[in-house]
Amino acid sequence: MVPSILATLRTIGLSALGLAGLLSASLPTAAAAQDNVKIGFLLKTMQEARYQTDKSLFTARVESQGADVIFDSSGNDPLRQLQQVEEMLDVGVDVLVLQPVNTATAGALVDLAHDQGVKVVGYDSMLQGGPLDVMVMQDSWAVGQLQAEAMVEWMNNTRGEVNGRVALIRGQPGDANADALSSGILEVVEKYPGLELVADRSHVDWSSELARDTAENLLVEYDNDIDAFIANNSGLAFGVLAALSDEGLASIDQVFVAGSDADLRNVRMVANDVQALEIWKQIKPLAYQAADIAVQIAKSPNAEIADLIGEHTLIDNGFAEIPTIITPVVAVTKGTIDDTVVQGGFYTSEQIYQN
Repeated sequence: MVPSILATLRTIGLSALGLAGLLSASLPTAAAAQDNVKIGFLLKTMQEARYQTDKSLFTARVESQGADVIFDSSGNDPLRQLQQVEEMLDVGVDVLVLQPVNTATAGALVDLAHDQGVKVVGYDSMLQGGPLDVMVMQDSWAVGQLQAEAMVEWMNNTRGEVNGRVALIRGQPGDANADALSSGILEVVEKYPGLELVADRSHVDWSSELARDTAENLLVEYDNDIDAFIANNSGLAFGVLAALSDEGLASIDQVFVAGSDADLRNVRMVANDVQALEIWKQIKPLAYQAADIAVQIAKSPNAEIADLIGEHTLIDNGFAEIPTIITPVVAVTKGTIDDTVVQGGFYTSEQIYQN
């Protein structure tokens, strides 16, 4: 039986989306040779700059193995993502690689794929309560921990003690990735009695503008006396910094700000002492691992997943223990930019320092 959430999504949203035309425009590779392996790659958004890198690396890796990629992104809209999954299944993808918009309900999308004999590789964000075949992701909890530990070090260096007001700027409400990132932060914050968590706010669609609004309101409420903002991604951190800039506070000497995803504009702000920290969630290992696994599954559909993916861990997503590949995350400060994102080929020195 089709899960109730799937039926509900169809009922309330598809007619309003006008998706027939949209999908025909967004699936340009659908006419690829029918004999080729087809990998569907569906990202939740292209809102953050990093996702252009995910797309290009994944596509190049799949195509280097003689397979085709059918790509789309969902604009953080779960209804749109449902339709896109259905379109990809209609086209005849052999494997679907999915970054869910709504991690709580995307299990219905996996059920839909399984009904047509298509295996699903989770990408970047672990969906909850669904029968995912395999997952490729970064350790989001470790990202949050790195952010909070850097804040502790910053307070020791600038204040002489771990003491002050901290605001946690979360992403999408209920998103499993945002929850994991935040849990890593909170675990560190709770260890220090001198830290006061003045806000723990979620932001629909990971909106930078909403994060700016939150920061502006907090600065008014606390008369600009907030010591640290820790954000779940680069876009949210950018919104916070916009609010701090309006008050003349956008400086690592005054307020600690951490983001994650290492968007170029944020790395530039790290280089210029505006933002204290970014986390580089290395995209190449993530995209390459997902691409390799998807192609292997497509070419050996009857093989055991564990035999195809090699070393892995098992993570309980509320439905089952999902075979999971975890890829690296790296802290980026002003002093480590050259040894991390530059040496790793993510950006050039010219891009960051605008020489």
